[in-house]
Amino acid sequence: MKAISSRDNPMVKRLHALANSARERRKLGETLLDGAHLLDAALQQQWPLKAVVVSDSGCAQEEIEDLLARCAHDLPRYQLPDALFANISPVDSPSGVIAIIDLPPEPDPARLADGAALSAHSLVVLDGVQDPGNLCTILRTAAAAGVRDVLLTPGCAGAWSPRALRAGMGAHFGLRIRERVDAVDVLGAFRGAILATALGEGARSLYELDLDAPVAWLFGAEGQGVSSALLACASQRVIIPMAGDVESLNVAAAVAVCLFEQARQRRLR
Repeated sequence: MKAISSRDNPMVKRLHALANSARERRKLGETLLDGAHLLDAALQQQWPLKAVVVSDSGCAQEEIEDLLARCAHDLPRYQLPDALFANISPVDSPSGVIAIIDLPPEPDPARLADGAALSAHSLVVLDGVQDPGNLCTILRTAAAAGVRDVLLTPGCAGAWSPRALRAGMGAHFGLRIRERVDAVDVLGAFRGAILATALGEGARSLYELDLDAPVAWLFGAEGQGVSSALLACASQRVIIPMAGDVESLNVAAAVAVCLFEQARQRRLR
């Protein structure tokens, strides 16, 4: 393991840029995994790692030691003093271990236009969901409900920032997340039902629908909702019945209700 003690070291500057700048992450095509839990999840899913960085105190932790033993022998490894590690940590409470990974490639338009492949399974389209906490909760929910494809329109929060990855608790590695997608074009190739959570004429209760077949679910942010362009793609508007004077649910809660209602119906078949 290579020891680094200077703030001027190129690796330290690289780590600081990846921790703090979305533009630098896009420029370098990399991001950071922070913490033993995320590193463990990445190793379980055989996600390629580019380097691992450990603090002095992290080296003394048995959990981190075990994770390092599971990494490829030729993986570059760096050790930093605790103070220097804290300076490049993407979170306020340094975890003791960080890994560098490549950002996923941009979505292939040809694959997204393949109607048969696209329509074989349910997918989630998020439109303008800007809150990172909501986004990561939705990603965890999708993974837990067995939905593997999540498409994000250009107005959504970044899914691959270090904080988003940490909040996702490893869900990213079991999903196909596509950012900055032209969802209108993609939905034009989808051959199943396209359901938008929105009020309006013809809206039906979620619990009246047959959800056994693959569905494209459309969810918007709480304020703006699903855009008019995407609503025009929907084959059905869906509402979640609620008691009392409650008008709406947080988008992450709405996603959970819808996806697990679909999972429930499928288990009963």
